[in-house]
Amino acid sequence: MSTESTELRSPQDEPPDIPLVVIGGAAVLAVVAWAALGKHSFDRVSTTALGWVLSNFAWLFVVAADVFLVLCVVIAVSRYGRIRLGADGSQPEFGNLAWIAMMFSAGMGIGLMFYGVGEPLQHFVVPPPGTGVVANSPAAARTALEYSFFHWTLHPWAIYGMAGLALAYAGFRKGRGNRLSSVFVPLLGARRANGWPGRAIDLLAVFATVFGTATSLGLGALQVSKGLNITTGVKDSTTLELVIIASLSAAFVLSAFSGLHKGVKWLSTLNIALAACLMLFVFLLGPTVFVLNAVPSATGGYLHDLLTLATRTGAFTDSKWLGAWTIFYWAWWLSWAPFVGTFIARISHGRTIREFLIGVLLVPSGATVVWFCVMGGSALRLDMTGAADMAGTVREGAEASLFALLDTLPLATLTSWIAMALVMTYFITSADSASLVMGSLSSRGALHPRTWLVVVWGVLMAAVAAVLLVAGGLTSLQSATILVALPFVVVMLALCWSLLRELRTDPGAGPARHHAIHGLGDALRTMVGEAVSEHGPVRHPRLRRVAESARDRGNDDAS
Repeated sequence: MSTESTELRSPQDEPPDIPLVVIGGAAVLAVVAWAALGKHSFDRVSTTALGWVLSNFAWLFVVAADVFLVLCVVIAVSRYGRIRLGADGSQPEFGNLAWIAMMFSAGMGIGLMFYGVGEPLQHFVVPPPGTGVVANSPAAARTALEYSFFHWTLHPWAIYGMAGLALAYAGFRKGRGNRLSSVFVPLLGARRANGWPGRAIDLLAVFATVFGTATSLGLGALQVSKGLNITTGVKDSTTLELVIIASLSAAFVLSAFSGLHKGVKWLSTLNIALAACLMLFVFLLGPTVFVLNAVPSATGGYLHDLLTLATRTGAFTDSKWLGAWTIFYWAWWLSWAPFVGTFIARISHGRTIREFLIGVLLVPSGATVVWFCVMGGSALRLDMTGAADMAGTVREGAEASLFALLDTLPLATLTSWIAMALVMTYFITSADSASLVMGSLSSRGALHPRTWLVVVWGVLMAAVAAVLLVAGGLTSLQSATILVALPFVVVMLALCWSLLRELRTDPGAGPARHHAIHGLGDALRTMVGEAVSEHGPVRHPRLRRVAESARDRGNDDAS
């Protein structure tokens, strides 16, 4: 263990950082007011800024996402994987099932409900540029699943994994609190990390979390509104979407008052159970054999083409498509990184780095592959066989695709209501988790921030989702996410650098490789020296030098 204190601060002793709360809250309110009162100017400025970002910094998002994935793999298999996120004898706070459920629900629950059917269908109808496949063909179906895997599995969870690892290491191993600025002590020093430079980093993290999560809440409201329209006939409108946001935000407040071990934990477990039941229903009553064939085929294609997919920029393909899909996703995951990273760090105390990274990188990715193959694959098969015009639902938006799929199966009304309930519970857990994280970031890393502060951040976040929906719907949500994520790319890359500097000196990792090589050399010299003592002098010049070196080292040790 490090000589630094690893005692966790008492959460009740960490009051809110009032200057950070005031500045962050005022900035969010300013954006809300601008979007609400100056809709046209807000839309014009955000569109211009988005075009500038995509033209000049698309490469940065692509390279950064690849760096995070490579680092996750390297750290997991290296000697640093032995380090425990806490004291050497500490044990995990949550069991594996609850840990995975909370991690998965916070990470991308609403997004999978929204895009699980819609994204494969959209790539099926309009294949990504450069693939050379014909639309609405079996090759287009395989490509659609491969790109869905690319956008939703290893890369996003690598982004979350690096953020979560750095925060868990700084908070539980080094005892510096559960805030992003605590990771930067090796680069900034303790005084600056606890001063305004550190506060600026925490403020960026809060701002990114607000807009990243607001995007997810907006998607959830769009999908629930469409589901109500399909099942009950109520008019799908912006007013209905705003009512949904207000109602679910009130439910989130109740969940926030119940705390992490009750509200978030049980709702997250309920989410996993409902999602598994819905997926099993579609799997058994849908094209089961096709799904079973699609899992290995599409996964193999994705892994085979991963290097090409991961390094594709707008230089030799359609930059607009890249911005609407890959860059948007990378920006979305980056803007979620402080939220999901802080949250999974909070629930990962006591695990080793290797266990943490394997769990974060592979378990949700594997579940996501199965989800897309069952939900998206079933929709693709129904369209290819002519059993249903699933591709036609894309014109109504991605939010309608899930309900169109369920409508082709028995008990369509019941399963549609279950799907809406699932989206709503994901909405609540996402808002609850994100608000908890923002409360922690604005309370000097408190593990249990004041409830009133958590509620305030949640209300502000819901307000952002509401005004962005009014201002421009899904397009406005996507634009805000990319713009906010740009400065956070630099923060995340610096975070990785700071973490690696600190891991190199952690004794829990064991000896460095060069130390092990030196130890092997010393053992060989000792063996040669013993052979010389027993059998007489060595005549070969090189072996004689080794023997003399071993004898000299032995004399030094004896003295």
